[in-house]
Amino acid sequence: MEIRNFSIIAHIDHGKSTLSDRLLQSTNAVSEREARQQFLDDMDLERERGITIKASAVTVRHAVDGVEYMLNFIDTPGHVDFTYEVSRALTACEGAVLVVDSTQGVEAQTIANAYLAINQDLEIIPVVNKIDLPSAQPDEVAMEIEQALGFPAEDAIYCSAKTGQGIQELLDRICRQLPPPRAPQTKKLRALIFDSHYDDYRGVVIYVRVFDGHLNHGDKVRMMGTGRTYIITELGKYTPKPEKVKSFGPGETGYLIASIKTLKDVRVGDTITIDNDPAEEPLPGYEEPHQMVFCDFYPATSTEKGSDFEELREAVEKLSLNDASFTFHPVHSEALGFGFRCGFLGLLHMDIIQERLDREGGVEVVQTAPTVTYELKTRDGVVHEITNPADLPDGSLWEELREPICKVELIIPTDNVGDIMPLCLGRRGIYKQQQLISETRTMIDFEMPLAEIIYDFYDKLKSMTRGYGTMDYEIIRFQADRLVKVDILVNGDIVEALSFIAHKDNADKRGRVLLTRLKDQIDRHQFEIPLQAVIGGKVIARETIKSMRKNVTAKCYGGDVTRKRKLLEKQKKGKKKMKSIGSVEIPQEAFMAVLDQGE
Repeated sequence: MEIRNFSIIAHIDHGKSTLSDRLLQSTNAVSEREARQQFLDDMDLERERGITIKASAVTVRHAVDGVEYMLNFIDTPGHVDFTYEVSRALTACEGAVLVVDSTQGVEAQTIANAYLAINQDLEIIPVVNKIDLPSAQPDEVAMEIEQALGFPAEDAIYCSAKTGQGIQELLDRICRQLPPPRAPQTKKLRALIFDSHYDDYRGVVIYVRVFDGHLNHGDKVRMMGTGRTYIITELGKYTPKPEKVKSFGPGETGYLIASIKTLKDVRVGDTITIDNDPAEEPLPGYEEPHQMVFCDFYPATSTEKGSDFEELREAVEKLSLNDASFTFHPVHSEALGFGFRCGFLGLLHMDIIQERLDREGGVEVVQTAPTVTYELKTRDGVVHEITNPADLPDGSLWEELREPICKVELIIPTDNVGDIMPLCLGRRGIYKQQQLISETRTMIDFEMPLAEIIYDFYDKLKSMTRGYGTMDYEIIRFQADRLVKVDILVNGDIVEALSFIAHKDNADKRGRVLLTRLKDQIDRHQFEIPLQAVIGGKVIARETIKSMRKNVTAKCYGGDVTRKRKLLEKQKKGKKKMKSIGSVEIPQEAFMAVLDQGE
C-alpha cells in the first residue's frame, strides 16, 4: 500500500476544518450519520470560536488507478499564536495542502504558513475553497496565489468543502502529486514525536511518525533526548476513531501509549528508538516553544471561601498536562496575594488558557496586564531574561535593556494604506517594503517592537480596514533602546502588578493616562490617596483621589468661630492617622487599566 503524509494549512477561518470533515466523508472514514461540523475539533472552545487550537492527526484510505493509498493528514491551527503547532505538524509530512478562501484571498497567515512548508522542502498543492459562495472570485484568488507565492494559477484546485465540489479531484491530486515517504536510512528504529496529549485514564498519548525501522506492540523503547525507557502497551491510528494495530512501518503515523504519567516526561521533537538496539543519532528535531507574552493569574478571593490559590494551582497543573507550550511559576504580590506568572505564545493563546481555566478548572482568576520578554545586559556582560517589570533592578546596575523586535507583515486594502502608515510609525515601526498583490490589496512589511503590538494594535488594524486587514509577525532579534521602568505608587506604596516598561519618549504620556484611569477605578476612602508614576526617584505624573469628608461643623449653629476650628483640627488629625495606617483596596479593573494605551 502506498503512503502519503500531508498537512492542511491556511489562514484562520479559510475552511481547513470543514475541508477535513469533507475528506473524512469522501473516503468513507465517517458515515453521514456520524458526521458533524468540525469533527476533529474536540474542545467546546474550538467549536464556539470556530477555530482550531490543537492539531489533529488522522489516517484514511483512498484508491486511484487501482492502487490503494494510505493518507495520513493533520488539520492544523491557522492563528499566528499557534504557528508552533503548524511547524511541528509539517516536520512529520512530505506535502501540504494550502487552502485559500475564494472570498478573502491570500492573507498574512496564508503566506507565513506557505513559507513554513517551503522552508521544509514540502510539495504544496494550492486549493481555492468556498467557490459555492455568491461573492467567490476563484480566478482572481488563483492569480493572487501566483503573484504572492509563485504557484502557477492553473495548478490551483477549485473546491467547496461545504458542498463537496472538487474534493475527489483534490484526493486524486494528493495521491498522484505528493511524494511518498523517503526510503529508510537505517534498519534501526527512529520515530519522531510530533505531538502529545494527556488522558486521565491512560496517561500520555504520543503521536509519532516512523522514519526508519519498525515499531511493534510490546517493544521497550527509549526517548533519545531524555534517556527514559518505556514498554509500549498500545499502538494505534485515528481513522478518526482509535483503531489498534500491531506495528508501524517506515512512513506511517499513529499514536502510542506506554503508561507515561506526566507530559513533562515527553519532549515534542524527540526521537524514539529501541532500547536494546538503539540508533546512532536522533532525527533532526525542532526548538522548544519560546513564550513571548507573560502575565500573572491570581485567584479571585471570595468572602465565603477565602483565597482559592490551591484550586488555581490544581487547575493550572492539569491544564499544563494538555498544553506543554505554556509555562507557570508561583509569584506573590502585596496587592493580590499568591498567584502564578504564566508564559504564552501570544495574546490569543493567553485568552484561550484563561477561558479554559474558568471552564475546565472552575476557577475565577484576576489577570494582570500582559508584558513581553526583555533581555538585560548587566555591567559584567551577563545577559538575563526579564519577564516581569518588577524584576528589573536599579538602572545603575545594568548596561542596556533589549526589547524583542518583530517583522510584521500586513495585508490591507490599498485604500487604507494612508491610514495604516501613521498607525505603524506611531508605534515606533520602521517601514521596510511594500508590494501590490492584486488590484485592491497591498502587502506592507514593518519592523516593530513586540511591546507595541500585543495590546490593541490588531484591534485598531481591523477597525481601520473594516475587518479586511490581516497581520502576521515573527520575532527576528532583540534590540537595545532607551527603555525605562515606570513604577506606580498608590498611597506611597509601589504596586508591582501595575509596573511597566516603556520607551523613554512615551513613558510620561503612558504614566499620565494610566493614573487618570486608576483614579476612576479606585474608590474614594476616608483619607486622601495620592497616585504617582515614578521613574527611578523622579515623579513624572501625579493624580489625587480626594477623601470623603463628613461635615463635622453641621451641629454648630452660632457662637464663637473657634468651636468650628477645633472640630476641623480634630478631623484633620484623625484623617492623618487614618492615612498612615489605612490600606487601599485596588479592584481588578484597575489592573486592566494598564492595557489601554490612551491613543
